[in-house]
Amino acid sequence: MSMKSKIPCVLTIAGSDSGGGAGIQADLKTFATLGVHGMSAITAITAQNTVNVTAVHAIPPEIVREQIEAVVTDIGVDAAKTGMLYSSEIIEVVVEEVKKHRFPIVVDPVMIAKSGVPLLREDARKVLIDELIPLATVVTPNAMEAQEITDMRIRSMKDAKVAAKKIVDLGAKAAVVKGGHIVEGGKVVDVLYCDGGYHYFEGERIETKTTHGTGCSFAAAIAAELAKGKKIPEAVKVAKEVVAMGIKFGLNIGKGFGPVNPMAQLYKEASKYEVWKNIKEAVRLLENVPEVSKLIPEVKMNVVMALPYAETLEDVVGVDGRITIVNGKAKAAGCPDFGVSRHLAKYVLTAMKYDSSIRAAINIRYSTSILDVCRKFGLTVSSYDRRKEPEEIKRVEGMSVPWGVKQAIKAAGKVPDVIYHEGDWGKEPMIVLLGENAIDIAKLIIKIAQELE
Repeated sequence: MSMKSKIPCVLTIAGSDSGGGAGIQADLKTFATLGVHGMSAITAITAQNTVNVTAVHAIPPEIVREQIEAVVTDIGVDAAKTGMLYSSEIIEVVVEEVKKHRFPIVVDPVMIAKSGVPLLREDARKVLIDELIPLATVVTPNAMEAQEITDMRIRSMKDAKVAAKKIVDLGAKAAVVKGGHIVEGGKVVDVLYCDGGYHYFEGERIETKTTHGTGCSFAAAIAAELAKGKKIPEAVKVAKEVVAMGIKFGLNIGKGFGPVNPMAQLYKEASKYEVWKNIKEAVRLLENVPEVSKLIPEVKMNVVMALPYAETLEDVVGVDGRITIVNGKAKAAGCPDFGVSRHLAKYVLTAMKYDSSIRAAINIRYSTSILDVCRKFGLTVSSYDRRKEPEEIKRVEGMSVPWGVKQAIKAAGKVPDVIYHEGDWGKEPMIVLLGENAIDIAKLIIKIAQELE
């Protein structure tokens, strides 16, 4: 008899967002990212998009109860989260079910949509505060929701700490007051009060309009981690990371607030092998064509490719030790690996900020005849002058390449296929080709090398 380990099963009790950005749609994406099985009990159907909520149809409370009962009795619930509950009758049902089945629950006290439309009826607020919050494992209000729950003004970190403790005093096991609406410096600090102590989760404030569904994803991620048996502070830490990345790589769709992308982390992790394999194949192609050796510069050649949603040098695969010339042919000194290229990786990371489809680069030696071939192939060629690099940029280690790439992009009005510079004191002139993947650029390099004959 084969024993399979049980996958944690997490239930979202929330509204449906027809725009796919928040509510159960955001929750199920977040559950999938964190490797748990997601289930749903839909409380309301909303007609909404990135701009506003145009209609709300509440599901009859008994149907909400049946949805919860159906999954609890067959599949089981390792943890749950609540989102939009809308009416006092629906909250009463949820309270009864939580008391009956005793699963841990993360309460996201959804009260108002980003567009200002109320998602919780006036009469339901009291029931939420008096009956559901006391049963919560974690409550995740933003500053405005925390104000409603605690009846106090929240303007600072100090206020957030007081509010988090007040919510726990209502009976919840823990409360995390999110800092997105608290303006104090450039950081966003979420304050967690749990087991008599405070925990602080600091993150960068990301200036973007892709924030629809952040609260939903945050609470869903905490529930997913609790279902795996994680302690509350650890669950909040993971949730913060998933949401920060989801906001940073949010989907710029619609005319209003675009949705967060909780799947960003999953796509990034899942593509590691594919990207590594792409570099390996690109190297094989380059090594098999003797003419390529004519393009290798003094500093040697490298070929790099970034993961989707890459943020750091560790997210870029390159050839360890670069590509050199052995017996008149290109030869990789080491194996493809993450984080081994600093110089070329910065070209790609900078270009990706302007065009996320550009994820690969190769450097070759500089010559006007090579540039002529590039132009003959219809490639967009742009350049920057290293001698014009500002002194304050020069002084900071690693800032030269991002500065240069930005200059070349500005000059071309887009991310060009080819960027070159004619060198500077102690710096070899260089040509860099950019593209969507390493194999395609390797093939292009081979064409250029053969054309130079």
